[in-house]
Amino acid sequence: MDVSLYQSAAAMNATERWQDMVAENLSVASVPGARAREISFSTVQAGLTGAGSENFVMPQASFLTNFQQGELRASGNDMDFAVQGPGFFTVQMPDGSPGYTRDGEFMLSATGQLVTKKGYAVMSGSGPLQFDPNNPKPISVNADGEVSQGVDIKGKLSISEFSNPSKLAELSSGYFRSDDPNMLPLPASNTKVQQGFSEAANISPTLAMASLVTAMRMFETNQKVMSMQNDRMGKTIADLSGTN
Repeated sequence: MDVSLYQSAAAMNATERWQDMVAENLSVASVPGARAREISFSTVQAGLTGAGSENFVMPQASFLTNFQQGELRASGNDMDFAVQGPGFFTVQMPDGSPGYTRDGEFMLSATGQLVTKKGYAVMSGSGPLQFDPNNPKPISVNADGEVSQGVDIKGKLSISEFSNPSKLAELSSGYFRSDDPNMLPLPASNTKVQQGFSEAANISPTLAMASLVTAMRMFETNQKVMSMQNDRMGKTIADLSGTN
């Protein structure tokens, strides 16, 4: 068995997935609070050579989410809330399950409910946050997440922290959910809220483009190696068969 062919094919697969990951990062780089996906490469033992005396390995790629804080930028919009710290805003997904996001660019629905840009209800400890759409008083939030409309306290933002956020399942456009029944959200103890700010994605488009170029070059290099090995094997077969 020509191990190098399989190794090159595995490397091409890994770098192709790397390119897909970078493309996904670029697609959400403008989404507030979006989190970058990162890749790491390792090797896995795949078997023995034909002689049965030497192990060979294959390259493999694994992915993780970078939860590093993004830059907080003043937006001048009082309906923009940013979380500073490890917490997430809790929202109600279309199926009624809780979802988690760092994107705090909120708005009021026609019925006065605080919702995300996708229309998901923003949750308090007792349910969706509801405001009086006919009340002209401004909406304000303090650092602990307590939300008021004028002098009327409407509730407190449900902000969730996780002991191991890397176990969260990533959905789309900066939303996450917890599929692990043993990983319950914790009350926010290290997170503060800032009104009139928006958190940028922790993705650098410039670095992402540089990574994309590197991934493409690695793919092309392994493609050439695979072609060379295939040509060499074809020539060896031709020599042994005496067709040349």
